[in-house]
Amino acid sequence: MEAEDAPQAGSPPRGAGGTSPLRYGVGMFGTSLPINLVKGSMLYVYVEVLGLDAVVYATVYAVYGVLDALDNPVFGYLSDRTRSRWGRRRPYLVVGALVLTATTIALFTVPGAVADSAVGLAVWFAVFAITTEMADSLINASYGALLPELFTHERRRATANAVRQGAQLVALVIALALTPVLARNVLGTEGSAVGYGRLAIIFGVVSAAVILWTALGVREDPALDAEPKPQFFRSVGQILSTVHFWTVGLVNACYGAAMALVLGGLQLYVAHTLGGSALDASILQLVVIAVSIGMLSVWAAVVRRKGAAWTWRLALPVAAVGFVPLYFATDLVTGILAGLTVAVGYSGVLATNDLVIARVLDADAAQHGTHRSGLFLAAFGVLGRLNGLLTAAALASLALWFGYRSGADPGPDPGQAFRVYLSVYPFVLLTIGTVVSRFIRLPAAPQDAGAGSRPVTR
Repeated sequence: MEAEDAPQAGSPPRGAGGTSPLRYGVGMFGTSLPINLVKGSMLYVYVEVLGLDAVVYATVYAVYGVLDALDNPVFGYLSDRTRSRWGRRRPYLVVGALVLTATTIALFTVPGAVADSAVGLAVWFAVFAITTEMADSLINASYGALLPELFTHERRRATANAVRQGAQLVALVIALALTPVLARNVLGTEGSAVGYGRLAIIFGVVSAAVILWTALGVREDPALDAEPKPQFFRSVGQILSTVHFWTVGLVNACYGAAMALVLGGLQLYVAHTLGGSALDASILQLVVIAVSIGMLSVWAAVVRRKGAAWTWRLALPVAAVGFVPLYFATDLVTGILAGLTVAVGYSGVLATNDLVIARVLDADAAQHGTHRSGLFLAAFGVLGRLNGLLTAAALASLALWFGYRSGADPGPDPGQAFRVYLSVYPFVLLTIGTVVSRFIRLPAAPQDAGAGSRPVTR
């Protein structure tokens, strides 16, 4: 076993300022609920239900992907430099929660006159898709930065991360698995976006309450306020010159792009490829997410035994291969069996990805004498958010190769179109991530570096 993967001994202390891993981790339920409604249903609502042309959707999505990538460093930089009586990160959690609620509701509540106009629908979609993603970026620039700052030992950090990923998976059950039935059978009807608008209101209010509860319970380390404020251009230059930014960032972007395709296209895959209903879509997603939740504890145990880096390198190829069976599924039963393979690998990457990134942040703070986790995570986010370009290209390719343009004009073989979209494309992306991960030597875990010393690269 390499030194970077060695498990740590001893009992790590509580998070900085006494923050509970549970209080911090549950916050991810709030951050995940509305944005996964967006990722999982925005494509279906706008293209399949409201009839927005897929090429127009792809074009807007590409633009918003670029803008979203650009705003990440700004939000991260502001968070790193903020010094206030409420802390550095908490003010942005509060503001972001309120904005995210408002924009999510607007995104899924399209006025009738707007929906009847092709131009009006495109403009409405562009405005509120972009502002929703900006609010999500504002929240996550600070929420993500808190993980390495509050929990400075990898074992305690792994516990906090397991809680937050579990909370995220619970949010996925609600925002993805239950949404088709709730929106199309309970709160609304088939072929209507009304149910999605009602869900957006419910999810938005619940999300804001949870994020605010977490923000009020976070106890940031006041010692970090004494560190020099990072300078934007100098910091950006140093981050861009860090090898791990490009290597780990590329792997993270491949994983993010693959999951963005899955989240956005699964309802369409069920409808066109499996010939299923809203209930079938809910059942498939519920099974996959439930298995992912169960596997999370298994992967966490592997992390404790073998270390985050070793486990991360194992999870990536498992996740890639897991998408292959989706190509051959033909109905709900075979779709569920294929989804189980996806769940195993997906859970593994969830359990390890943020721990790997946290090691990079630790090394940067030790080398440069200041915690700029917000800006560094935002820089990672630039690569990750640019997956919007890949998602847009993937959707546009369906129009080019399969003739799929919308629910009203699905082309001759929409089933094959979404078979490729949900299986082939994610497999290729995760295979690239797997290959790159084999050439990365990660910084040591914080305990391995020794108290007060700089983490060494192994």
